[in-house]
Formats: sequence, C-alpha cells, structure tokens
Amino acid sequence: MKKEDIGGYVQSEENLSHYGNCWVYNDARAYGDARVCDNARVYGDARVCDNAIVCDNARVYGDARVYGGARVYGDAIVCDNAIVFGDARVFGDAEVEGALDYIVFKNWWSSGRFFTWTRSNNMWKVGCFYGTGEALIKKAYADSERSGREYERIVKYVEEILRDERE
Repeated sequence: MKKEDIGGYVQSEENLSHYGNCWVYNDARAYGDARVCDNARVYGDARVCDNAIVCDNARVYGDARVYGGARVYGDAIVCDNAIVFGDARVFGDAEVEGALDYIVFKNWWSSGRFFTWTRSNNMWKVGCFYGTGEALIKKAYADSERSGREYERIVKYVEEILRDERE
C-alpha cells in the first residue's frame, strides 16, 4: 500500500482502523459494523460486513465474504469464493478457499460456544485454545471428563472425514 493508492468502499471510519497498515483496496468493501484492523488487507471483490472482524496479518480477497460475527485473524487467508460467517474463527495460518475448508461446531454439552476446525492446517480454534486435535483432546480432558469425551468424539469425526476423502 502506498500513500497514493485508492481504497475500496469503506462505509465509515469505524470500519477501518487508524492504527497499523490495514487497507481495503479497489473493489473490496467493508461496511456495517465490520472492522478491518492491524495489518489486515481486503482486496479483489471481497466483502467484510455485519460484525465481522479481519485483523492481525489476515488477508481476504477474491470474491470472499466474511460476515456475521466471524473473525479472521493471525496470518489466515480467506479467498476465492469462500464464505465465512456466523461464529466461525479462521486463525493462525489457515487458508479457506470455499465452504469445504472449515467446519464450525457448537459445544452443546456445557458453554454453548462455537468452535472451528480448518482443513488447510488441520487446526482447531476453541475459545483461547488454538492447536491440533490431539492437543485439544488433552486439554479438554484436563478440564473435565465430559469435555474430553465430547471433543474427542468430534476430533475423531473430522479425522474420519479426512480418512474417507483419501480413499
């Protein structure tokens, strides 16, 4: 980004942070209560809207859509025709190019919060936790037997999906 670069559509100054080097380029849009901050970049025909947040070094581009309460952060990339919405959390070095690249689950056994698995890096984001399925299961069992058992079921379910795809 250079001082002379023309930006994309930003509905209000609340959509684009004044700190860091974040930017919305050309045909991209940020509107509603969405926030683009830190060093995040939104470009192409991408849209970030509603209460979505794109921050850190994240990139959203192509025809990607990030909306609802979704969060894209770390060094994550959301691109092409991906749609990330609701309570999804795309984090770390995850790459989401389409709907098949992540799954959002709901913790029905205790807190009711949502958590996300991303295919590109096979990582899990649950509250403050970010890591592998094995590490998630270990942490969950340390919290409670029930949490451990439920997270283990879900991680095994995802592993089975991946195994079936390879066959």
